[in-house]
Amino acid sequence: MSAECSAETIPPGYKQTEVGVIPEDWQIVLMGSLGKFSKGQGISKDEAVSGEIPCVRYGEIYTHHNDIIRLFNSRISVEVARRSKRLSKGDLLFAGSGETKEEIGKCVAFVGEEEAYAGGDIVIFTPNKGSSRFFGYLFNSPIIAHQKASKGQGDAIVHISSSALSSIKVPLPPTLAEQESIAEALSDTDALIESLEQLIAKKRQIKQGAMQELLTGKKRLPGFNGKWETKRLGDIAEIRDGTHQTPKYVECGIPFFSVENVTTGDFTNTKFISETEHSFLTKSFKIEKGDILMTRIGSIGDCKFIDWDVDASFYVSLALLKIRKDYSAEFICQYSKTTDFKKEIELNSLQSAIPKKINLGPISDVLIKLPESFDEQTAIAAVLSDMDSEISALEEKLAKARQIKQGMMQELLTGRIRLV
Repeated sequence: MSAECSAETIPPGYKQTEVGVIPEDWQIVLMGSLGKFSKGQGISKDEAVSGEIPCVRYGEIYTHHNDIIRLFNSRISVEVARRSKRLSKGDLLFAGSGETKEEIGKCVAFVGEEEAYAGGDIVIFTPNKGSSRFFGYLFNSPIIAHQKASKGQGDAIVHISSSALSSIKVPLPPTLAEQESIAEALSDTDALIESLEQLIAKKRQIKQGAMQELLTGKKRLPGFNGKWETKRLGDIAEIRDGTHQTPKYVECGIPFFSVENVTTGDFTNTKFISETEHSFLTKSFKIEKGDILMTRIGSIGDCKFIDWDVDASFYVSLALLKIRKDYSAEFICQYSKTTDFKKEIELNSLQSAIPKKINLGPISDVLIKLPESFDEQTAIAAVLSDMDSEISALEEKLAKARQIKQGMMQELLTGRIRLV
């Protein structure tokens, strides 16, 4: 609910405040009334790998930490620690600068027992009341993030000060027990997210190892012992690029693919062109199920196997590979993820082009190693594709878990759902 909700829409036991509707027994307090602020001290990139003592640099708050510090990515020497800011258990660390107002002041709670330090451009908040774990989540919630964004200063680099943070209005449950219950529920969700992230990382490592063995012939699948051969991509595929003219886009029509669709794997959120223009662009050739799309301008050599029925056009920044019969397009697409393939793409690219570019002729000269047997190609592709499917399913679970956490934060940190 927003702060503009009328009194009629406020449920019993709740009240309208300047930060939205919250339970009647919750308070609105200024962040500055909950503790005191201090500053971290500069730790350079080189110093962050100089020893064994944990530290946090401000950029890591954006890239490595969410809500609660669980693992340190940088470590400093005793000498660097002597002139750095030591953290106390329960401190909240805010990134004091960032690229956008929307991300400014991301917060993470330090709740560990170890000796640890904070680098420069970190605003440290030491609370004198309340649950630090709860604050770690609350200070990243939409209610607080909106206020931080409104207080960020600067354009190219946005900054937020301790005085600005002090004036942020905070919705506060009345008891430490309720704060801890909320933090515990969100922490359980974090544990699920972390376990899925670790499992996905493990599965990706296993897939990488399987690729190294199966796509080089070092390991053969049962029943196969034939020769491997080296082929030019142009010998096993017809290769075309997309339209060289920027089409006229329409609001709804035929999907129009570009590099971004291949690199992200998102073929749902596309641009669209009219059916008339699509018919003109696909007179001589078109994307079909079983083809491969490969990026060739900007990002080069990323491939996507088209395993669905498709009716779409594509831009000049993509190459369309129609793999000849007796060769497996799925195998070729898996092989495109190998180091050998990437080296071939780089070798055949235009070395001085900005952005990077590889032309159709040099794409044809890219060398690929593969089994002579179509059946072996297909079997290898099937094994690796099954691994991809397993990873994709886990990634979907991870995305759902993250969505659930966001929903829980929205409900629990505004008191819409009470745990005690």
